[in-house]
Order: sequence, then structure tokens, then C-alpha cells
Amino acid sequence: MSSPTAWFRLARAGWILTREGVIGALPGDQLTGPPRAAWGVARFLSRRRVRKSDTTLRMSRAIDRLGPSYVKLGQFLATRPDVVGADIAAELANLQDRMATFPTAQATAAIADSLGRPVTELYSSFDDPIAAASIAQVHPATIWREASEHKVAVKVIRPGVRRRFANDLEGFFLAARMQERFMPSTRRLRPVEIAQGLAQTTKIEMDLRLEAAALSELAENTKDDPGFRVPWVDWERTGRDVITMEWIDGVKMNDLDGLRAAGHDLKAVATVLMQSFLRHTLRDGFFHADMHPGNLFVDGDGTIVAVDMGIAGRLGKKERRFLAEILYGFITRDYRRVAEVHFEAGYVPRSHDVNAFAQAIRAIGEPIHGQPAETISMARLLTLLFEVTELFDMETRPELVLLQKTMVVVEGVARTLDPTFNMWKAAEPVVGGWIRSNLGPRGMFEDARDGLEALVSLARQAPDLVARTERLSREIDAMAENGLRFDAQTARDIGKAEARHTRSGRIALWIIAATLLWMALS
Repeated sequence: MSSPTAWFRLARAGWILTREGVIGALPGDQLTGPPRAAWGVARFLSRRRVRKSDTTLRMSRAIDRLGPSYVKLGQFLATRPDVVGADIAAELANLQDRMATFPTAQATAAIADSLGRPVTELYSSFDDPIAAASIAQVHPATIWREASEHKVAVKVIRPGVRRRFANDLEGFFLAARMQERFMPSTRRLRPVEIAQGLAQTTKIEMDLRLEAAALSELAENTKDDPGFRVPWVDWERTGRDVITMEWIDGVKMNDLDGLRAAGHDLKAVATVLMQSFLRHTLRDGFFHADMHPGNLFVDGDGTIVAVDMGIAGRLGKKERRFLAEILYGFITRDYRRVAEVHFEAGYVPRSHDVNAFAQAIRAIGEPIHGQPAETISMARLLTLLFEVTELFDMETRPELVLLQKTMVVVEGVARTLDPTFNMWKAAEPVVGGWIRSNLGPRGMFEDARDGLEALVSLARQAPDLVARTERLSREIDAMAENGLRFDAQTARDIGKAEARHTRSGRIALWIIAATLLWMALS
């Protein structure tokens, strides 16, 4: 049961989103019942001066009023075009995560608390912040490392941000539960699980040791890769609330004039970027999931340097094989195989006809083969895939959606660098090599080895499994003979909980009514 405070916060957020026209701008023509009525009311109450075309402006105004938690919510939903639609996801991706800085004195106090040493002992110099986002801000500093002075970037958690996020997340969960209850058609998207994903993502981002670990892992994976690296991390000066890493002096990838002036080959940079992303995805199963141009630099020798790994994605062997077979199936026009892979992976329910699904996949694939490769839009392809999978009740796979979203972003950056960029040609050396290694004889041998290891592990657990099975059998027999019974205390607890539920519901309704009245009069 949600607290009255959660209802109040959700009502306030709903009012702000309504007044700024965000809710009214959402596609609501397919809604029915109470949700359709609420959408109509939201359109009526929106500010008339906001034009229909200014979706990003509406969202920016609303997020500025709602605070950092909603900035992070917008960024998270930008990674889920299957939930909000490709157009809204693109608008959310354009929102800027620029917040007011907090005083340097608070940052130095947070560093001292986290690391147990004063800033004057940790850094040769420590300057005022140069940028601030919803969760943290960045300070330039210098340290002594390996007998020489190095410039570093020091990222410090915003004071009070954990408490603020915890309060707002309760409202997000409440909204997700209401969506599942009143909008049955969206249950396949699992809104509550999406809220849980946001909670987990922010929890990880607010422990900067985990971002440091992600940078360290990616650095280890890519140490021999040509043309790509990430900043090194200074673990001595890294803790839960602070991370110290290498300062990058390269040119940002969204500064095309700066890249040209530095003498970089933009077409070569685009190819290296795409190949690096695919290599991390297929070979390592671990990738940087926030590769927008602001997080990508090109240093003096042309190496791409990726920063800010607050969001990272992982793919298991099953998901990597699924991705490779889907891609290979589209390239070879084997739509039946593409459909079968969806069923084999358990992504589409067996109640559907594989032939009908293959026909729907063909409707996506054939137009691709009728276009020049450099004009094929991955964003458009993903939009069609989302529409088709919805028709066949494919459950949301967050790890695949995050991968697809990141691929769209990387493709967009590459085509900004090179308008004639051929993604398929650039991808072939990496994807083709992975397919030959993992779907051929070598892959079959590795599958057999993995199966043997699983059998050995199962054999080791056999005695414990037998004991558990016997215990479960006895408990089921006892339930069948005596029935399932509650003791007196359990029955009393259930009655009290139901009474609290009813009372809290009435209180929440009064709070919402009072809030809306106050907002209407203010």
C-alpha cells in the first residue's frame, strides 16, 4: 500500500505534466475508458501558449519544475522506446541533464566523508565545478601519480539525492501499478518491472564505485582493441560518493568543426565507433549504454575515448546468439529462421503460429533489401519491430531494448560524422567473424563443453535436490490431507492489514482532492 505522501507527490507531478502539456501531447487516441477520459481532461487543462510541436520544450519545463528524479526518469525512458514509442524516446533523449551546481564546500565535505581523508591530502589542487547533472557534479583537480602530476576529473554525488530519489520512486511505483490496473493492454510491457529497473539503475548510479568498476572492466576488455579506450580510474581516490578518473582533453564527437580542424578522418572515426560497439556487445557481452556524442571524445592520435559509464548493458550468451542469428537472418532473407529464433528463445509465446510470425518479419525485412545500405535507418527498423512484436505478445526484454536503443544512438553519431555511412559494411568484419566463430564447428564444441559442465554441476547437487524433493512431497501430502490453515494470529494480522488498506485509501483520496483544489486555486 502506498503512503499518502506518495499519492500527494504523484498528484503534484501529474498536475505539472498536465499544465505543461506533456500528457496531452502523448498519443491517446487508442485509449479507452477512464484513461481516455483523463487524457482528454489533460489536453483541456494544458497551457494554451505551448505549441503542439514543442514537445521537448514541454518536457524540459516540466522536468525543471519536478527536479532531478524526473530528469533521470526521462533519461531512463529514453532507453525504452518499446514503452513510450520511438518518437517520445527521441524527444526524451534530447533533454539536457544540466542542473545547478552545489557549493564546492559541500563537495569537499562529501569527499572527506567518503574517503576518510581531507581533500588537501588527496589532491594537489581542487577547483570549482564545471558541470552538474541530476546525480553528481564534476570538478577538475590534479594528483601525483607515478611520480608525475596528472589532471583528473572528480565526480561527486549531489547532497541529499538518495533521499529525494527514494521519495519520488515510491510515486513511480504507484503510477506503474495504476497503469497495470487501468490499462490492461500495456501489461505486456510490465510497468512495475520498468519501475524496478529504474530503481536498480539509479541505485547503481548513486554508488560511484560501481561506475568505476564498469570503467575498469571495459578498460580490461578493450586494452588490445584498436582506436578505442576509456579513462583510467584512480581507486585510491574513489568511494561510494566520489570517483576520480583521467581527465580527457580530446575533441567532443559532436564538435565536427573541431574534429576536422584537428585533422581527424571523420569516416574512419565513424567506422571505428560502430565496430567497437559491436565488438563489446558480441565478444564481451558488456557495453557502454550511454554513447551519445557528449560522452565521446577523440584524442590527439584519433583514439575514441568514452566517458560516463553510469549506464552499462550486459548480454548473456543466449542473447548474443539471438542477436547474431536475427541479424544474419535479415541479411540472408531467411525470415523463417528469424521467426524460429524468437520462439526458441522463448520471446514469443508458443500459442502463436511461427509461419504467421515469419510473414510479419518478412514485411520488415523485404523493404530493407530494396534500399541502398547507407540509407537504411536502424531507428525505423526498430519501430517496425516493436509494432510487430506487440502483435505477437512478445514480452519486453530490457537488455535487448537497451542494446537496440544504444545501437540507434551509435548509428546516429556515425551518420553525423559520415552522412553516407554504411552500417552493414562497417559491421560485417565484427559480426561475420563472431558468427563464424560461434555458430560454426567451434561454437558447437563450446556448447557441448558448456552442456557437460552443466551436467557435472547438476550431479554434484543431486543429493541436495533429492532431499528437497522428499521434503516437498511430504509437505504436499500433509496439505492434501489437512488443508491449508491459518493460525489465529495470522487471521488477525490479515484483518488489520485490510482495515489499514481501506482507511489509507480514503485518506489518499482526500489528499489528492485537496492537492488538486490547492493547485487549481494557486
